[in-house]
Amino acid sequence: MKIFENIINHKINTITTDELLNYAAQFEIAISKGQANKIATYLRGSHVNIFDNAQRTSIIKEIAKISGPDTAREVNKLFLKFTS
Repeated sequence: MKIFENIINHKINTITTDELLNYAAQFEIAISKGQANKIATYLRGSHVNIFDNAQRTSIIKEIAKISGPDTAREVNKLFLKFTS
């Protein structure tokens, strides 16, 4: 399963604004283009591992600062789907 973790983490660490908006629409997460741009920029610069609980928590806190707690909760749900 390590290969799937690497693929998912790579995608998150290289995500673009448009890709993030597409995923948000697909999973019915309300997010503006400005928020998506800020989140994508943050994720691209972080080199995070969403399979690590501490790192995922840190990411979600930062996303909450950028786009609000409701969006952060929805993104966390999405991350949990990827990691389950």
